Amino acid sequence: MAQTVCVLLSTSDRDRLEAIAADRSRPHKHVERARVVLASGGDKPVQHVAAQVGVSRPMVWRWQQRFAEEGPEGLLRDKTRKPGKPPIPAETVARIVALTCGAPPHEATHWTGRAMAETASVSLRTVQRIWQAHQLQPHRVRSFKRSRDPRFAEKLTDIVGLYLDPPAHAVVLSIDEKSQIQALDRTQPGLPLKPGRCGTMTHDYQRHGTTTLFAALNVLEGSIIGRCMQRHRHEEFIRFLNAVEREVPAGKLVEAVVDNYATHKHLKVNASSRDIRAGPSTSRQYPALG
Repeated sequence: MAQTVCVLLSTSDRDRLEAIAADRSRPHKHVERARVVLASGGDKPVQHVAAQVGVSRPMVWRWQQRFAEEGPEGLLRDKTRKPGKPPIPAETVARIVALTCGAPPHEATHWTGRAMAETASVSLRTVQRIWQAHQLQPHRVRSFKRSRDPRFAEKLTDIVGLYLDPPAHAVVLSIDEKSQIQALDRTQPGLPLKPGRCGTMTHDYQRHGTTTLFAALNVLEGSIIGRCMQRHRHEEFIRFLNAVEREVPAGKLVEAVVDNYATHKHLKVNASSRDIRAGPSTSRQYPALG
């Protein structure tokens, strides 16, 4: 942009501009523009005017041109701008929502923001705003599985009621097991923690087979009765039930909730449960929801 305007100031224009530049209640931009035009009088070079006022040369050219076209009052008005971007049409929003709720393209697992932006011919930020407004999260999936057990409703009522309102003088135990736990040990003893140094251990280890952890959670107290055994058969489960029986005070009714593992439904396990009922405490076994 080259200098094409020669600023000629009349007496009235100069007085008006000086009043604007000296007015402390004026916006700073108005004062700065008035100073630019005042400094431009007398056909001074743009470089000299910009250095004197402390602005850029394009600004000097811009407000010289505005003063030549509209006079001092033109310096007090900003140039009108085009209106902001129009809102996204409702049809586009509905199309993006419908596509998001449908199957993704090609072999993708879910819609991504960039893929949707390319398909709908909008920006990525527009897609993100629409998803946020409609609470859509295509990257998240929740899994579920309906039970095919015909006694599902009966078991649900029994087990949930047992947790919420257990019988008087009863101990509710939630029993589970973790099989195939690797018994690992480091090849050398580690060094303990010291000030300025963390605890250490060797990078290699030795395998000592696997073990199975049987655990019974006392729902009321939060305590755990646990045993580690080498195998995971009905014999080990019976031994664990006997260990639980020894831990429970005499005269208490034991309500045990277990899962649908085949070991728990073995005939000998059921027979062992009847033997436990005849002992010092009473036990009932509830298969968990499957």
